[in-house]
Formats: sequence, structure tokens, C-alpha cells
Amino acid sequence: MSLALGIDVGTSGIRTAILDECGEVLSMARSTHPPQNQDCIDAAKWWQAVETCILRQVSALRETGRSGTEISRVAVDGTSGSMVLCDARLRPVGRALMYDSGGFEAEAGRIDMHAPKSHIARGPGSALARAMRLVAEDTDGHARHLLHQADFIAASLTGRGGHSDHNNALKTGLDPATGSWPDWIGAVIDTALLPRVHAVGTPVAKVEHGLASRLGLAPDAVVCAGTTDSIAAFVAAAPPKTGTAVTSLGSTLAIKVLGRERIDDPAIGLYSHRLGDAWLVGGASNSGGAVLAHFFSPEDIDRLSAGMDVTKPSGLDYYPLIRAGERFPVNDPNLAPRVAPRPADDAIFLQGLLEGIARIEAQCYREIESRGGGFPEAILSAGGGAGNPAFTEIRANALGIRPVSAGNLEAAIGAARVAAGMS
Repeated sequence: MSLALGIDVGTSGIRTAILDECGEVLSMARSTHPPQNQDCIDAAKWWQAVETCILRQVSALRETGRSGTEISRVAVDGTSGSMVLCDARLRPVGRALMYDSGGFEAEAGRIDMHAPKSHIARGPGSALARAMRLVAEDTDGHARHLLHQADFIAASLTGRGGHSDHNNALKTGLDPATGSWPDWIGAVIDTALLPRVHAVGTPVAKVEHGLASRLGLAPDAVVCAGTTDSIAAFVAAAPPKTGTAVTSLGSTLAIKVLGRERIDDPAIGLYSHRLGDAWLVGGASNSGGAVLAHFFSPEDIDRLSAGMDVTKPSGLDYYPLIRAGERFPVNDPNLAPRVAPRPADDAIFLQGLLEGIARIEAQCYREIESRGGGFPEAILSAGGGAGNPAFTEIRANALGIRPVSAGNLEAAIGAARVAAGMS
């Protein structure tokens, strides 16, 4: 008998889920990230939050009559494009950079000199450009591993760096069709820093023995190659059926459509991940729940939404962002937020923000449709925003199809499914 543990390293905190042998959720836990200076992210604090959450998860598991020592498979998902450089002992070398950081025009220019025009690594918002900046900041040359956020947590569990998965490595330059790094990438970054890449769910290494004992995991627990947060949400929410889409309504807005054709367009931040014999086509916007949380508490959102008359449009033309910069469906690091004018009525203001996010979601799917991907036959919703009835009505009006709340809303469940080999 064995259990699977999924770890979701999200924007707002850590969530974990444990699945039993039949794929049913036994228990879940969460913890928040320690406070961070957003201009100087310390990746070690990611691990601090994960360790706290695992200990809570193992404690919660005992209430079901099971034990953490039954957890034999682990997988991690993280925010796509967040990364850090580490030395040979897996200590961070300098700051980490998050998925929504910008200002990498110079690095993007170098990439443009070598990468094919259709390559997803092009553009100032690319993860490869971000990696190049981190390397440039390592003036002492101590770096040995370039690790995506999920890679860093997996390495912290196993004590082994230099491993990643096909999904996280995509925007760093990996060719998802071949699973290899392109020949030109050595012209822009030291290839010795690049990880060995595995198919999602592949067993990589055992949890370090002493750590497994301290966390209460099985002594032979294995960490499997993980994925990104939005793909983990898709795996948690959706049946493997072509034409099915998942919108992840978390701190950011991520959309994925399962199709037979690979579609990439870096000019608008559109790209495809491999999922078995099919392709997950989509991207992620910087708009989403973090913008709502900037203006309202969760309690305020629930209260204002309950009295909202969504049959009457607000008339507000918002593009909700916290700060300048967008990834998809517009790939523009300088795109300014548009959240003004603000009406005196908070309910109308919130409605305008929700309408703006819904328009962005609809544009995402229509951009895919215009490139031959077809409009989704069904849209499932994952994440905190999926349970808001007013938002669902607003989205249905914008999409022309009613989104359905998925049964499993947490990316941590998807990561656990990856660990259990159910993806």
C-alpha cells in the first residue's frame, strides 16, 4: 500500500494533497509564503514554506488513520518561468526571478539573434531571458544548476540538482517534440547549467534519507519529474479528451486546451506543452485573482458579488493588472494596467474588474481558435475564482459557453496524480 503526495508551489502559498491507491483525495494542507522583498526573492523561503506544509500534511493524514510513511511517490508543480541559480550544494546563488518579472530586453535581443522566429523562448518576458540575467548577476561564477521553481523544491527534497521536466523547461528553450535542448542555446547560456530533462511523472531520485525521516515520509519515497502549476491544475480538473479546456482562476489567469495540433506563437505568448500523444495549447495572463485581492478582501468579494446584477454591464473598459506587463494574450512587458476610472460603488468597480478578466479569458481562447486550434467544446474552471456565481455568469457572457466548475480545483491534486502516474 502506498500514497502519492503532490506539492503545489503557488503564487500566494503552498498547497499539498495526498491521494490513496484509488486516486481519491485523503487529505490536503496549505501554508503561506514567508514575507518577501519582491525585488530580491529568496528561493530558500520557498523551501521553508514547503517544509512547513509537508509537516502539516503528514499531521493531517494521521487523522484519516494513515501514516506519512506510506507516502512513496512525490511530485512538485511550480509557477512557470520562476527560477533560481544554485551552487553545487544547492544553495541559491543570488536572487530568484519570478514568472512576471520583466526588463530583459537586452537578453531578448541576444536570443533573437539565434532562436528561430517561432520559438517560445523569444521575447523580453521569456524564461530564457530571465535565466540569462541570473547568470550575468553571478559575478563570482558559483552557479552550477539552473533550477525552475519546481526543480528547486524537488532538489531540496532529494539533495540532487540538475533535473527538470518537459513542461517547466519549455519556455527556457527545450524542444518539447524531441525533449532536447536546441543547438543554438549554447550561444546565449552556459549549457552546463541546464538541467537534464525528464518526461512528466518519471521517477528521478529518492527523498534524502534523513529528510524523509524528519518529514515523516517513507524511507524509500521517490520524487518524480513534476510540471507547471497550470498544467497540474489541468491534470486535476480535466478528463483527457480533445477539445476540453481548463481555465485556472488563481492569482493569475492560465488557460489550456487539449488538442491534436501543436500551436506556438511567441508574439502573443502562446505555446504548447506535450501531454501524452496530444498537445496542451495555451498561456498565462498576469491578470487574475491577485488584482482582485489588491483591491478587496475575500469576504468583500463574496459580499459584493452576492448583490451584483450581472445582467447590466458596468460599462467599464478595464484591463486588470497590478503592474505594467502582460504575457498572454498580449505579450508586452510594458502594457499598462487599466483600472480607472474607479466608480464610487465598490460593487460596480468589482464587476468591472471581473468583466475585464473575463474579456481577457475570451480573447485567449479566440486567439487559439484563429490559429486553427478550434474553440473549446467544454471549459472547466479550477482555482478560487471558479466558485463565484457572479463571475461565472460574467464569463459565460464573454465566452459564449458556460464554464463548469471542475470537481478537483487544486493544482496540488494534479501534482499528486502526476506522482501516482495518473496524468
